[in-house]
Amino acid sequence: MGNYVKKKKEMVFQSVDSLQQVVNVVNEAAMAVNDKTRTIRHSAIPEVLTGALGAGIGGVGSFLALYGLGTVGLSAAGITSGLAAAGAIVGGGMVAGVFVLAAPVAALAAGGVGIAAHLKNKQLRQEKERLYKEALLKHEGIIKALKEEADAEKERVDYLQSLNILLQQAIKDLSKDLGVA
Repeated sequence: MGNYVKKKKEMVFQSVDSLQQVVNVVNEAAMAVNDKTRTIRHSAIPEVLTGALGAGIGGVGSFLALYGLGTVGLSAAGITSGLAAAGAIVGGGMVAGVFVLAAPVAALAAGGVGIAAHLKNKQLRQEKERLYKEALLKHEGIIKALKEEADAEKERVDYLQSLNILLQQAIKDLSKDLGVA
């Protein structure tokens, strides 16, 4: 799409969970287009819609890895001799053995965390792209409904207008994260 924002601190939506509010608005917009009698009162997100309408602008507003390593050998002699033997590999003693034995664990753990983060970021980007396209489609539908239902009751027009505001904000925020001009 463009220059996707890669730094979490610069993202509007930093996780898949944070996209839930956009999903709610997109789903609400789909219901609004399909049900011409639907208003804020019948909405699943009335507070959000009322807030968007009242403000005139929509506000849409740590990965921890834990790795444990069991130690083989229950006696102090077994543990110290094992550490000393491992330390001898690099010309050291028991203390060096701690680092020799910990290095593969640290490397594997870091690799595992890196792979998990990559997959999670890939999933987040794909979800943002999907929601961006969906929000654009729903926004077009809401604009069309606003034109077709210009003579509708005020409550219905307010409902459609609040969805319009929220979808505009979602599209703007997703555009920022995706690097869309």
